[in-house]
Formats: sequence, C-alpha cells, structure tokens
Amino acid sequence: MGWMSDESGLEKCAANYVPLTPLSHLTRAAHVFAEHPAVIYGRHRVTYAQYHARCTRLASALAGLGVAPGDVVATLLPNVPAQIEASFGVPACGAVLNTINTRLDVDTVAYILDHGEAKIVLVDSQFLELAEAAFARMEGPTPKLIEVPDVLADYPASGRHDTYEEMLAGGDPGFHWVLPQDEWEGLALNYTSGTTGRPKGVVYHHRGAYLMTMGTVVSWRMVLHPVYLTIVPLFHCNGWNHTWMMPLLGGTLVCCRDISASAIFGAVAEEKVTHMGGAPIVLNMLVNAPEDARRHFDHEVQVFTAGAPPAPATLAKTEELGFNVTQVYGLTETYGHVTECLWRDAEWDDLQGPERAAIKARQGVAFPMMEDITVLDAEMAQVPKDGCAQGEIMIRGNSVMKGYFKNPQATQEAFEGGYFHSGDIAVQHPDGYMQIADRAKDIIISGGENISSVEVEGVLMGHEDVLLAAVVAKPDEKWGEVPCAFVELKPGAEPDAPALIAFARQTLAGFKTPKHVVFDELPKTSTGKIQKFELRKRAREMG
Repeated sequence: MGWMSDESGLEKCAANYVPLTPLSHLTRAAHVFAEHPAVIYGRHRVTYAQYHARCTRLASALAGLGVAPGDVVATLLPNVPAQIEASFGVPACGAVLNTINTRLDVDTVAYILDHGEAKIVLVDSQFLELAEAAFARMEGPTPKLIEVPDVLADYPASGRHDTYEEMLAGGDPGFHWVLPQDEWEGLALNYTSGTTGRPKGVVYHHRGAYLMTMGTVVSWRMVLHPVYLTIVPLFHCNGWNHTWMMPLLGGTLVCCRDISASAIFGAVAEEKVTHMGGAPIVLNMLVNAPEDARRHFDHEVQVFTAGAPPAPATLAKTEELGFNVTQVYGLTETYGHVTECLWRDAEWDDLQGPERAAIKARQGVAFPMMEDITVLDAEMAQVPKDGCAQGEIMIRGNSVMKGYFKNPQATQEAFEGGYFHSGDIAVQHPDGYMQIADRAKDIIISGGENISSVEVEGVLMGHEDVLLAAVVAKPDEKWGEVPCAFVELKPGAEPDAPALIAFARQTLAGFKTPKHVVFDELPKTSTGKIQKFELRKRAREMG
C-alpha cells in the first residue's frame, strides 16, 4: 500500500538514502560553523573545527585501544568538555556511549560496568576513588581507566592512570568516522535510577536521537547560534540530547560543572546564555538566591524544566527574574523530553499570576517527532478529556528506546499494547493538554479517596517560608494512608507544623491536608529530583 504502480529502478542508494544519525550534525558544523565557538569551560574555548578535531582524535584513540564497533565505552564525568566530546567521539568509532551517574554508590557503578560490559571508562579525577572501588567489586573483566583531570576545579591528575589529553594526543586527526549502516544501531546505553531494584539499561538508537534533535529545535522555537548552559547532567538522558543538537544550529555549549545560583547567573550574564534546562529545584535555587549571588542581565533566557511538576508559585517567581519557563516531560526511556506545554499566545498571553502559572505547570502535548502521546485507562482506552479522569501516560514514537538491554521480559511489558507505559498517572484537559496527577506509586489512598501528592506539594510550596516540599503516604490504622509532608525551609525560617497545616487547609479538602509535617533537608538525586522512596521509608518508620 502506498507504492506507485511502477517503481522499477527506484531503490535506495548512497545518493538518496543515508541512515539518520546525530553525528552528521557535527560533521556539517565543522565546515559551516568552523570558526564559531562550540564549547566553553573557563579558559577552555574551542571552535567547531577544533571540537570536531578533538572528537576525531578521541574516536581514533579509542579504536587504537581495541574498542570495536558495538563495544561499550563508559564515562564517570560531570558536565565538562570531555563528556561533551565523548558524545560524538565514542559513537564515531562505532562504540556505544554509557554515561554513568556520578552520584551512584560503588555497588551500583560496579553492576553497570559489569552489565554493560564497558571496555574503556573515562573518569574525572574527582570520581577516581569511586571508579577504582567499583572496579574492585566487578565480577567480569575490568575495563581500562582513562583519567580526566580538571585543574580548573582543582582536581589534578593522580599519576596512577593514563590521562585523557595524553590519549587525544595519540589520536589520528584524519581518522574516518565509523557511521551507522543502519539507523537502528545502538548509540547510547543509559541506566534508570533503579529505586525499586537493579537499574535497567535503556538502549538509544541513532534514528531516535537524530529526530529528538530536530523536534527540540521546532518546539523550543530555536534559531541559529543559541548559547546553551549545561545544567542538566550530561549523564542524564545524554543531557536530553542537547549536546547532539547544538551543532545543528551552530550553538555554543557552556559547561557548568557545579550547579549553583552564582554559577548560573554568572554564565547568563557573562556568556549571554540564551537556553538552559533544569529540574524545578534549579528554578527554586534561582528564585531564592541571595542578592550577592545574582547578576544583572538584559535578555530573556528560555528554560525547559522537567522532573517533578514545578509548583505554580515557583514558576511565577522565576519569570519575574527574566527566565521564560516551559514545562516538558519525558523519561530515560524516551531520550528525555517528549511532551511540552506549548504556549498558546492568543489564548493565554493575558493570563497573570496563579492562572498563568497553573497553565505552565501542565505537561502538555507531544513533541513533533513523536507519533502519539495520550492518557489511557487500564484497558488501553482513551480517558475522558475532562481534566478529572485519570489514566496512565502512554507514549508511541521514534524517540522511544529500543528496549532494555539484556531484559526482553521488561521490554515486552513496557511496550504492551503498542505503547510505552510511562507509569505516570495523569489527566487530560479538553484541549488535549496532559497534566500529571502523580506517579502511580506516589498516589495516596486515604479512606478510599485518591490524593495527588503533586497537588498537596504545590499548595505547600506557595507558603513564603517553604523552600521545598515532598508529600508521601504514611500508614494509618484508621484511614489506611494519610499525607505526610517533608519540608525544607528557607534560611532563617522557623519550623511551625500547625501553621503550615492550617495554611494548606485554606486551599485543600480536609482529607488532602497533611496530617504530619517533618522539617528536614530533602534527599535528592543528581538531577534534582526528590527521592520519595527514601521519604516513604522514613514515613513507614515513624509509626
């Protein structure tokens, strides 16, 4: 179906068909934007011609160390140039890139290295002890370690391993990149957080990443030469694929190793950052930054935020600082963001305050590279689009993972019914925009009533003394479960549980109002997400 009556001689050939890969973006940029700034990190400033040459040397050096197409090369790196270069240099020798979360424990790092069968690991000097300890606990062959010192951050070379720059120096600048013969070939291997067991290895393909870069440009309404600040860890969904995207536009990547309000404001003011991403905790950091950490800038910064839905109060305050925030949504399994709260100028421009922020907190509609993202019930039927009926967000499109590495059963379960099952509970508004009600495991069921922890958290975050809030279920003899709030206060604020409960009661129904409030610093992942599984454990132990 769809074929013409006579297609003799109309076959694929080298002239009319090239497998899609994001590697092509940097190859083009090395010529089109040769002298334009590509990567900035303090004194490290390279053009696109230099960036391409360094990635080529990396690919050559890895091949010289015995890395063959299909092998895995891992990294334990923060947001530094070596991590950015690995995004292109590793697949340019035909290998698969495995960026490992630097905040994981030793056992988990050892498991990932074993499971992924990494041949080489690029390790920042700060995380050298973590890598060496993980090597000692591995069950399989130990990979070769290449150390990446960072003098700017005061992490010099240990002297125990070959270094990254030494390896690059031995690479061939004329090395021919190993491009995929099939766009379905593996490009990257990313591991899930593993909060309910061993992390699962998520395999990305070249096609999905290429289309992700194209779709993001459209959705973010980007033009040539953006300046992107790498706040999102590059080990998280490969930095939402933005590293692969920037050469497409001749953009400049500004590395941000240590995430702080002063570092972000400084980069925006000095490097004229135009775009950045980050979890709601980053927005909260900016809103609550002291005056001596802030810098004046006279341009608008476009921000993608994802993770837990940001509180409307936080969104409103962030805009006042000069950051235009767009809520996006996605998972490791979807290469990062695949939905966005696409702003409807004519309908929403006049909205102000809480009404405007409430719209911006929606997860929205599918990115253009996706086929269908909607909310379905347990029978895989569309839920009513009334903003009330709940179901699970289901995802179908080219930027969905190949599957879970060495785990066909989990892959089959995730794709049951022809959609990827997100595990996120949401409603869908009459205009089709989705809004997360909660993770399935975070719904609180009290006396038979479902309570959205997200809703309760949003109310608590509206209190002037609250820096962060997380709400989980606490076992209760009478009601089964009741909401328990864990609250991190702003500096100088005094804990007052009755006052905070009374504040929440002004907005929430009685059964939704927290019955317990615990004041403490909240446990967070490296991407700024609050670790609710830790809080649920604490709530159970409270008795």
